[in-house]
Amino acid sequence: MNPAFSVIFLTTLLGAGQGLFLALFVIEVRVATGLLPAPSTGFYPLGSAIAVVLLATGLLASFFHLGHPERAWRSAAMWRTSWLSREVIVLPAFMAAVAAYGWAHWQGWPGTLLIGVIGAAVCLLLFLCTAMIYACIKFLQEWATPLTLINFVLLGCASGVMLAAALAALRGEPNAFVVGLWAVLLTVAGMVSRIASLWRNARLKPRSNLQTAIGIKHPRIVQKAQGFMGGSFNTREFFHGRTPGTLRAVKWLFIAGAFVIPAALASAGLQAGAPALLVAACAVQFCGLVAERWFFFAQANHPQNLYYQAVS
Repeated sequence: MNPAFSVIFLTTLLGAGQGLFLALFVIEVRVATGLLPAPSTGFYPLGSAIAVVLLATGLLASFFHLGHPERAWRSAAMWRTSWLSREVIVLPAFMAAVAAYGWAHWQGWPGTLLIGVIGAAVCLLLFLCTAMIYACIKFLQEWATPLTLINFVLLGCASGVMLAAALAALRGEPNAFVVGLWAVLLTVAGMVSRIASLWRNARLKPRSNLQTAIGIKHPRIVQKAQGFMGGSFNTREFFHGRTPGTLRAVKWLFIAGAFVIPAALASAGLQAGAPALLVAACAVQFCGLVAERWFFFAQANHPQNLYYQAVS
């Protein structure tokens, strides 16, 4: 597939916002049960505001992928059958829940835990909707696996919790070390699940071949011309045009940038008590996740590429 950067930023920003909110909620639950010291009063409102900004920025990025942005409201019409339509409905609901959670903490209102429970449920539903947009496409074998959902959840939580750890460290919160430890563990878990999906995808066997694509059973078929004077929608949208060497380079780049380097920086920052290292871990990890999401889209080999192979 040809990766669209609007969708890449949509999914990475949403994941970070969702992970950040879940980190805030889990911290509050553990504080309520006496397992963590309470953070300062401004921690929850500030974290919620950052999460809303991430979610809104991701939503804004998605508009650049639309041919007619003024018709965006129509995307919710097929909610009975389309995971994309469900995502369009759930995302604003989640943003409202996060905003209400932060506002309730800012005003000192009771019932923040109840709002957090509702927000966490909607957050998990949003993870499901976003991941199933891709996992439900059976003919794209690289996506049609439960690992797609697992990776979306773990990578989103890793980036969001890493951001929560950096925020806590910068503010000198008493729970910064514990949250940082969560971030490192989630980053390692995300690396394991993503490597598992890479291992699976490398061993996939195509269900179609050139003979079945064009309906000719001759054992030796060679493409001489695509049939167009130049490119077409099919060659632009369903194939990235990069070499196998580029894909290999991006794969190793995102493994290092999304997992290895952030985990190392965060671990060093926790041991040294250096918030700057945690901030650096957030920045490196986000860049690595952008590369990871580019690879996620580029690796999916659309069956139509068997027919529209190349422009002569």
